[in-house]
Amino acid sequence: MTPVLQARGLRLRFGGVVAADGIDLDLAPGARHALIGPNGAGKTTLLHLLGGQLRPQAGRVLLDGRDVTALPPHRRAAAGLVRSFQIGAGFRSLVPREALALAAAQAAGQSGTWWRPLARHAQAGRTADALLERFGLAAVAAVPVRHLAYGQRRLLELALALACAPRVLLLDEPAAGIPAEERGSLAAALTDLPAAVAVLLVEHDMDLVFRFAEQVTVLAEGRVLAQGTPAAIAADPRVQTAYLGTPLASD
Repeated sequence: MTPVLQARGLRLRFGGVVAADGIDLDLAPGARHALIGPNGAGKTTLLHLLGGQLRPQAGRVLLDGRDVTALPPHRRAAAGLVRSFQIGAGFRSLVPREALALAAAQAAGQSGTWWRPLARHAQAGRTADALLERFGLAAVAAVPVRHLAYGQRRLLELALALACAPRVLLLDEPAAGIPAEERGSLAAALTDLPAAVAVLLVEHDMDLVFRFAEQVTVLAEGRVLAQGTPAAIAADPRVQTAYLGTPLASD
């Protein structure tokens, strides 16, 4: 199967620190792929390189075989490579339905008329309503984003990324800061992501990683240390050493 997203030989140095040292990565269509590693391993840097927030000093990023290394983030997003971020200040004055409809309108090339009443953007409104239901946010559809609980905002971030109609979705620590008792909703939302969307997940919650991922790549010191199924990764002594002996469980 031809990969939908490929990294080839990505290199990036910050002064004397090598953040990415010849990283190769393939993401198949519909993949459920996790990226793990110790702090400072280069995980977020790799997402920046794939998403276009950073430009590599060497190497290429390919989307459907097309070299997108020189494209800025918004051009990559328009091509289907979408990265989730924390909700910015501009969205916090909106309610979730407005925010989702705006993202859907932008994905449909209608961002220049987003200020019109939602009734003028019927499809964007339908997309927003479907996403509110999918992520369990229908009950807070009209609550200003700034008043949502933290876990609800993280779910909204995921919904906003889906509203952009991705083919590849890059997720950077979606569980960060969510209380343990609220993580079940996030895990369910990740499980329920559309099968056609390839997902690359960076996450420190190993329980979530091994429940979600079908393939796992381990980074250490900016290099790929290991790659394989969750069970193979959990049993790999190199991975155990990289995590300073911390047990990794795949079930």
